[in-house]
Amino acid sequence: MCRHLAYLGPTATLGRLLSDPEHSLVRQSWEPRRQRHGTINADGFGIGWYAQGDPVPARYRRTGPIWGDLSFTDLARVVRSGAVLAAVRDATRAGADGEAAAAPFAAGPWLFSHNGAIRDWPDAAAPLAAALPPRELLSAAASTDSALIWALVLHRLNEGDGLGAALAAPVRALAEASPGSSLNLLLTDGRTIAATAWGDSLWYLPDPRGRRTVVASEPYDDDQRWCEVPDRTLLTATRTRVDLVSLKETPAGAAHQGDEGP
Repeated sequence: MCRHLAYLGPTATLGRLLSDPEHSLVRQSWEPRRQRHGTINADGFGIGWYAQGDPVPARYRRTGPIWGDLSFTDLARVVRSGAVLAAVRDATRAGADGEAAAAPFAAGPWLFSHNGAIRDWPDAAAPLAAALPPRELLSAAASTDSALIWALVLHRLNEGDGLGAALAAPVRALAEASPGSSLNLLLTDGRTIAATAWGDSLWYLPDPRGRRTVVASEPYDDDQRWCEVPDRTLLTATRTRVDLVSLKETPAGAAHQGDEGP
């Protein structure tokens, strides 16, 4: 499995978001507190961030553990952003595809991460893969289950779906094709975050007054405002609003916290 985090808010250094907190994503790479499957996330990591005025994010990804990467330490000290998605990886199959398999995956304005695994991979997912246009399937970033899920999500985005719908449809299809899969997905375009809780932990930190929202596999500090997302739930969020919709139902009757606004 993995741990991942997305942030929208005032400009902050990567270090403030990913390594400074007491239970930071960096610490979660060797000592996660709420990870349901696996105990260490040392099979690669990645960070994607948006620069002001540029809708296409930058990425930094490596195959080794985040705690041993001195270049990340330097980047974390000086790189600043108001929109970040980062992940540390516990590979389903160690060594598969190297850096190309490390989240976040990217295309155009989007960054994506998958925390989980498709049960009975790859056989269970073969019908869904076959239904993709050949060009999209052959363009998959890697040969992992996460890369296939990203291809399914990206297909929906390219078809015009919003971020939430682009996650919900593949999750439902994969859960039907491969019951028991863990499908915690995280997606952002630098203005909105969408995420699914399906088989592993997911939390969010709402701060509408501070125009800040954090969505993460687990809390990175002991702030009492952290809220756990129920399993089988789709979350969508801006800097000032968080909406939750059951993935077991049609997208209606969403609960929200905060107020409208990008």
